[in-house]
Amino acid sequence: MRIAHVSDCYLPRTGGIETQVRALALQQAVAGNDVRVITATGGDSEVFAGTEILDGITIHRVAAHIPAGLPLHPRTYREVSSVLAADPVDAVHVHAGVISPFAWGAIRAARDAGLPVLVTVHCIWGPVAERAFAMSDRALGWSQWGIQMSAVSGIAAARIEKAAPASAPVIVIPNGITPGDWAMEPVPRVDDVVRMASVMRIAPRKRVIPLLRMLNSAQRMLGSDVTLELTIIGDGPERSRAERFARKNGLAVTFAGRLDGLGIRDVFAHTDIYVQPSIKESFGLAALEARCAGLPLVIHAESGTTQFVTDGIEGLVGADDWAMAGAIAQLAYDRALRERIAQHNRTHEPADSWPHVLQEVIHGYELASSARA
Repeated sequence: MRIAHVSDCYLPRTGGIETQVRALALQQAVAGNDVRVITATGGDSEVFAGTEILDGITIHRVAAHIPAGLPLHPRTYREVSSVLAADPVDAVHVHAGVISPFAWGAIRAARDAGLPVLVTVHCIWGPVAERAFAMSDRALGWSQWGIQMSAVSGIAAARIEKAAPASAPVIVIPNGITPGDWAMEPVPRVDDVVRMASVMRIAPRKRVIPLLRMLNSAQRMLGSDVTLELTIIGDGPERSRAERFARKNGLAVTFAGRLDGLGIRDVFAHTDIYVQPSIKESFGLAALEARCAGLPLVIHAESGTTQFVTDGIEGLVGADDWAMAGAIAQLAYDRALRERIAQHNRTHEPADSWPHVLQEVIHGYELASSARA
């Protein structure tokens, strides 16, 4: 099958959508498909705009010199139409966030070319986004363009259906993972400290300060019976504020900065609990990696991470921050519960492994073809 992935952002930019699009494209290529990527992200100095081969995949860079390096192009429709005419495909798979002007412009080009279009939304639309997309749907009728909408979790899909009821049913295509890449045995320890970890961009949306408040509350619940330590992997604009908060409250927190996969695996091997404090998390790939590493998870009930975490099975789910603090304290105090969940996570492969996800993607292309017919 000839497949074109469309994404505002792609390598050399790095982030959640870019990483997942690259991984999906590589998996599809290994499965025997002819895959290419169309992106508004400029390349290095040799190929800023134009076509190049990266990881064995053709990359069409529809890039323009825009202030701040934003992935935009003033003639998206014309340029993407030209690429699709010169490099024909059987299906177009568009990857979108809250604000993805290039992706949405490419949808029109693919639609007018008569191609099946699958759109995967990689974020959770909040109230403002819901209203904006509902207004745009009333004005443009995009939900009736004959495209198939999808999202990476049930919670994210429900927000799309709420904004544009005509787009229903929105199918769920989760992010994919190779569980064996994260499988590990915990490193034996001689102390009784309970170690926690979280991987995030240290920014307001990821809720690092609420995470530190949860740690503080959980430690107060436990008293002197158990000592909690937290490692935060990542960096961002709120790091200095978070470091001051941790010092002021006497919290045992290590800010590890950005780590590569091997570095993250090393931290996970010394960790007992993984905490994801964010609410507007459409999926939570880092949490899925921790789950495959065997770590019990603590997550918020409103996050898309509930796609692969059932309360009491893969971890504990809290309805609010106080409940999450209580879940941390419960796992820290109840070693038997912690070890039972860890054993389940180590021995049960999640449904989000690549073979399953690839089948879901194929199903999405089939639905897109039917919608276009």
